[in-house]
Amino acid sequence: MPAFGERVRAVIGARGPLCVGIDPHPSLLAQWGLGADGRGVREFGLRVVEAVAGRAGIVKPQVSFFERYASAGFAALEDVLAAARAADLVVIADAKRGDIGSTMDAYAAAWLTPGSPLEADALTMSPYLGVGALDGAFELAATHGKGAFVLAATSNPEAAGLQRATARGATVAATVIAEVSARNARSTPAGEWGSLGFVVGATVDWQDAGLAPFTPPAPILAPGFGFQGARPDRLEAVFGDAAASVIASESRSILAAGPDDLADAVARAASAYRTSKGGSLV
Repeated sequence: MPAFGERVRAVIGARGPLCVGIDPHPSLLAQWGLGADGRGVREFGLRVVEAVAGRAGIVKPQVSFFERYASAGFAALEDVLAAARAADLVVIADAKRGDIGSTMDAYAAAWLTPGSPLEADALTMSPYLGVGALDGAFELAATHGKGAFVLAATSNPEAAGLQRATARGATVAATVIAEVSARNARSTPAGEWGSLGFVVGATVDWQDAGLAPFTPPAPILAPGFGFQGARPDRLEAVFGDAAASVIASESRSILAAGPDDLADAVARAASAYRTSKGGSLV
């Protein structure tokens, strides 16, 4: 199996950069006529998978919206993850796990081990206990051809003070990217994409956040498209030389179409990215 970075590269090239978030907000469940319970989020997630399959290539279940329903929610999430992977979609579990030692290793085993009930293709991870604390998770991901998306520069305003603080002449966000990129450089063959990617919000100003192009290339998971205001036709302007490796994440802007119009909404969004100037770089 190709390394995760190369799998993402192939999917973006074949199907475009759209990633559809599977975010069963209570308001969306009500709009869809579904209950705010394990059964409702299961039905919601499976309908999203069905709508995305064949129209885009990547989905991102937001774990918290399942976790809130305890064991019933996790059982629903297991079914959604399995269905998405069976549909040949790249599945990013948006769980933002970050811890130290055996605790982080256990998180990684839950989400990145083949055959695990929660198996995904990649996991979002928080580096704020130190990038080195994630090394065991990175190693497990590499062993199984999985990936990681490390939080670097997120678009929520509360993050700016921490992520844009400077030390030794670089912002915290830039330091995270540099440390993870060094790990990619040690394990990525020349000409390939790294499998340790980054979360960089589509509404983030790279200069203000102290960010610069990095090598080797690696996938950038970019929330903020759609509902938060970022547009497909601005992808290249925002991400510059890194635009070709961006995964453009949309959730509510697509999910609000409702179950009957969801497939058409996915198709329209996917087409917008493929035909935009940024999408043509892929």
